[in-house]
Amino acid sequence: MTAWTNDELTRIEHAEELRMAPSRSDGTPRTPAPIWVVRDGDDLYVRSFRGSAGAWYRAARASHEGRIRSGGVDKAVTLVEVTDPGVNDRIDTAYRTKYGHYGARYIDPMVASRDTTLKLVPR
Repeated sequence: MTAWTNDELTRIEHAEELRMAPSRSDGTPRTPAPIWVVRDGDDLYVRSFRGSAGAWYRAARASHEGRIRSGGVDKAVTLVEVTDPGVNDRIDTAYRTKYGHYGARYIDPMVASRDTTLKLVPR
């Protein structure tokens, strides 16, 4: 696995959303879904607004691979499940900070879906 460049991190961090295309079982990409993305240090994270019922999330959990497009960056990624409470606390804060202007109707489900946190690792 490789690391994100500083330019990629900055471009994705400042984008409003990214397009996530999880891989199907045969390796082909699904239709990209727009989702919110946050940065914590040198890492990028996503969550499912619909929790574990989200279609893109179910596909991502099944394959642990996908392709993202955001801020002019187009990358194949490995999707790593995050269970560390400390990391999830920071991700909660990152969602509230970046997307708080949308209000509780949108932020509360993202914070409540912390069990769907996925780290995006470039391939």
